[in-house]
Amino acid sequence: MTIEFSDFLKIDIRVGRIVDVSEFPEAKKPAYKIKVDFGPEIGTKKTSAQVTQNYMPEELLGKLVAAVINFPPKQIGKYMSEILILGFPDNQGHVTLITPDKSIPLGGRLY
Repeated sequence: MTIEFSDFLKIDIRVGRIVDVSEFPEAKKPAYKIKVDFGPEIGTKKTSAQVTQNYMPEELLGKLVAAVINFPPKQIGKYMSEILILGFPDNQGHVTLITPDKSIPLGGRLY
């Protein structure tokens, strides 16, 4: 499927820093509850992420990640997810997070 550039611009992908990680035992598949700081303009948003195979909570704290911030909130069990952190599957199909290779100001938009 081909999309127009204007369609791509509708997706608001920003960089943020993970500031809190906690276990999510109620999730159907192993996951963490994660809070991401996108800077003063956007603030802190929460989500859940199935990244337990490749990351321990302490590895995630402070990590810069890319996330879609303009999807509507989604109920995941008793938890409301506000963003979608982006990643690629590794050779085993487990999520590997997309992270910038240099320091980026929080809230910076992907283009």
